Amino acid sequence: MESAEFRKQAHALVDWMADYFEQVEDYPVLPQVKPGDILKQLPTQAPEKGESFDAIFKDFRDIIMPGMTHWESPNFMAYFPANKSKASVLAEMLMSTLGAQCMSWLTSPAATELEEQMMVWLRDILGLAKHFTGVIQDTASTSTLAALLTAREQATGFEINERGFQQEKFTIYTSEEIHSSIDKAVKIAGFGLENLRKIAVDEAFAMQADAFEAQVQKDLAAGFQPLCLISAIGTTSTTAIDPIADLQIICERYGLWHHVDAAYAGTALMLPEMRWMAEGLEGVDSFVFNPHKWMFTNFDCTAYFVKDPKLLVNTFAMTPHYLKTSVDEEVKNYRDWGIPLGRRFRALKLWFVMREMGVEGMQAKIRKHIALGKWLAQTIEAHPDFELLAPVPLNTVCFRYTRGKADALDAINKEIMDKVNATGKLFFTQTQVKDKFALRLSFGNTNLEAYHVENAWRLIVAMAEAK
Repeated sequence: MESAEFRKQAHALVDWMADYFEQVEDYPVLPQVKPGDILKQLPTQAPEKGESFDAIFKDFRDIIMPGMTHWESPNFMAYFPANKSKASVLAEMLMSTLGAQCMSWLTSPAATELEEQMMVWLRDILGLAKHFTGVIQDTASTSTLAALLTAREQATGFEINERGFQQEKFTIYTSEEIHSSIDKAVKIAGFGLENLRKIAVDEAFAMQADAFEAQVQKDLAAGFQPLCLISAIGTTSTTAIDPIADLQIICERYGLWHHVDAAYAGTALMLPEMRWMAEGLEGVDSFVFNPHKWMFTNFDCTAYFVKDPKLLVNTFAMTPHYLKTSVDEEVKNYRDWGIPLGRRFRALKLWFVMREMGVEGMQAKIRKHIALGKWLAQTIEAHPDFELLAPVPLNTVCFRYTRGKADALDAINKEIMDKVNATGKLFFTQTQVKDKFALRLSFGNTNLEAYHVENAWRLIVAMAEAK
């Protein structure tokens, strides 16, 4: 493609992108397609000769767009949001244009030093202790794995990296409500799922500190070596808040690494009134949250903080001759701060977002989302045919319809969810709360307004009453 054609097509794409942001609510949130509908429209072989960009973009509009789930829609209330802002999208365009591979300082000095400063900005915005040092990872799943590997190497004097597992009998601890990425990380790190202890939770679905300590004592008596606790500020199903301070005391008593998973809810710490969630956080070993979930920065962008970066670097650093540079002793080479060698220029997105929105602008949106969560919770509690199934500290609401025979309520609620989602006007998902099928709304879109949540609630009620 020649420069003139690139310029022409880039302008057309940006016009389409701006229209999409304005019109996204006009699309069905869930695509109205069946498995295989997109695949059968795609050629089975790559083209022998190049095609015009006009033809390619037409197929994007005609084939790809009808099969897209619109995460950008304010009516997307499933899972957790994959949030973005226009500033972050523009930064992503620049990232792609520059094509920088930011594995070391020398490969892009500005990328390294901007990342270093953005992690300081994030640390201070969230009110984290000054001794934390951060690095940008791709996802919280990767960060959790990094935490487990670092804990493993610290406990063995970095010997497992050299000789592999011998006779170690490490145990890992987390709550019954934790994200499945912890199970996966335990498997990948070589500990084995049999050595992952799921600790009971209380009525608010937060980990019970006394149950955690009792399990540690039991494992010690059985000859195991308790290694790491992974607690949560905002569990996936209900955004429950574990008692970080109480758990940290126990970790210090028995010498466990303490990693805190705040992938979604961590963004709320930018509000001073929400920092009660982080009591005791200053003592933990590592902490992660995802700006790409609720901080208006498009996927992927995860902020991982550690108390002792030397342990992290010693776990991952490898410097073959072809990667050595003359400034290695003076700079941070972030390739040594995690699993991948290759790294994208993600700091640019954070820089654009935080400057374009400002702290006050981000805080205002987060406060609005939390207030809407409180409103929906109160509305559900006031309705005679619905019940709230979990506390609502933030903006994720778990509830269910209650009219019908007790043994049929799971099926009834699933039917309500499926019928609502089939309308294309709303997309939300389910979870399980105390063995009950729960309807779960989680909303945090950048452009979310009160009427989006009100409309979602009215649609759910109408579908339930139509049964």
